[in-house]
Amino acid sequence: MTYQQTIASLKDTIDANGAPWNAIDAESAARMKLQNRFNTGLDIAKYTAKIMRQDMAAYDADPANYTQSLGCWHGFIGQQKMISIKKHFGTTKQKYLYLSGWMVAALRSEFGPLPDQSMHEKTSVPALIEELYTFLKQADARELGMMFRDLDAARERGDEIEAKRIETAIDNYETHVVPIIADIDAGFGNPEATYLLAKQMIEAGACALQIENQVSDEKQCGHQDGKVTVPHEDFHQKIRAIRYAFLELGVDDGIIVARTDSLGAGLTKQIAFTKEPGDLGDQYNSFLDCDEVDASNLGNGDVLISRDGKLLRPKRLPSNLYQFRSGTGEDRCVLDGITSLQAGADLLWIETEKPHIGQIGGMVNRIREVIPNAKLVYNNSPSFNWTLNFRQQVFDAWEAEGKDVSGYDRAKLMSVDYDGSDLAAEADERIRTFQKDAAAQAGIFHHLITLPTYHTAALSTDNLAKRYFGAEGMLGYVLNVQREEIRQGIACVKHQNMAGSDIGDDHKEYFAGEAALKAGGKDNTMNQFAAA
Repeated sequence: MTYQQTIASLKDTIDANGAPWNAIDAESAARMKLQNRFNTGLDIAKYTAKIMRQDMAAYDADPANYTQSLGCWHGFIGQQKMISIKKHFGTTKQKYLYLSGWMVAALRSEFGPLPDQSMHEKTSVPALIEELYTFLKQADARELGMMFRDLDAARERGDEIEAKRIETAIDNYETHVVPIIADIDAGFGNPEATYLLAKQMIEAGACALQIENQVSDEKQCGHQDGKVTVPHEDFHQKIRAIRYAFLELGVDDGIIVARTDSLGAGLTKQIAFTKEPGDLGDQYNSFLDCDEVDASNLGNGDVLISRDGKLLRPKRLPSNLYQFRSGTGEDRCVLDGITSLQAGADLLWIETEKPHIGQIGGMVNRIREVIPNAKLVYNNSPSFNWTLNFRQQVFDAWEAEGKDVSGYDRAKLMSVDYDGSDLAAEADERIRTFQKDAAAQAGIFHHLITLPTYHTAALSTDNLAKRYFGAEGMLGYVLNVQREEIRQGIACVKHQNMAGSDIGDDHKEYFAGEAALKAGGKDNTMNQFAAA
């Protein structure tokens, strides 16, 4: 409904209730209703799932239509990100939120900072999803509230053209609420536990859940050592559990992102169940590092498997884990990707040790031989040394082309001494275009940075502390924070407004009329920023 239609509908409701509702103003009620268009997290999940499906179709038609997100560890951070995107680009299209399990563990656990090993309270994840969307809805309410004030001012001036323009803008308002891809780690337990947590995450608003093929109780960060994977059927049970959760809650087009850590995982906890040669369990077991043995040469407690008429002993570690053959990581990733999509996942995530388009694209092309529209969510991780990686990639490319690289030490390319070099300039250009190039060449539909706001918070706090507690004193804050907020038009310079003070004043006026005691009067110091 349009703004005026919403007012008319509510006026009918108020009139139908007669005298007890005489003090209720239909336009005020309409404004409150428009400021809160999403009543539940499920409303958000259904709305954003459709957006993601449309974006996936657009990418299939043209890889230039890739999507992006940044990981956010607090509702305020997510809110400011989306406000910034609307300010600079005029739209939130193809821009998402990412919820990182790493940051939940490091920043949101009641135990304090934890490593990314699924030790944090799993309820912290849906709680953060709900918090993020609470802040995004508040951003809507704040921005619409300012538009309503502009509408009132135009009416008071008798400017009907401007009033109509603002009403049209209200009717076409684009919300700050965008899709979120949320990290469910390895499912925090068995498939039933995965299903129960998935329901909470979806009810909080998540339209896309990312799950990885590690053993739940051995889970490690994707960029650390010691990762242990599970047989495909174990992983597929959790994919199905998430799909059932989506369907039960009516989010029929919810998105499942299946992540494989096989590239860096050399261990498994289980030998897969197999019925016949070549089945999925047998394919998983074929990657095990085994020694051929005979029945007369067995050790105490040996575990044996048979294949092709041979008796094999998988190499078992003191941890009771079995190891895969070295060099099988890419083959395992390809099999993981194909089978995950066949089991009902919508998108893939291949966790790599470096941002290399050739490596990623090579695996995706093999997957696409079986599933042509396979596409990735990819972690543009802060765990990568982007500068060193890309300088080394350029060095290797130049060397292969026969260019003279004698002026560079490949092992020390991170050095500041190379910052002004031609090699560094080409590396930076490759970094700049990495997302566009990888979308076109490696099937990456969604680029995210898992932990960016963890690092920006640390960097900005360090810079402020150095200046404020040093020789600059108060100028350290004013020069580098407040003055920059004013110059760059950062909305938070009016922090009372950002925190909802003006929304509260509007409500006071709706509820109390002339008796309202409002905070935004002439003595409010935020008025000093009216011209900012």
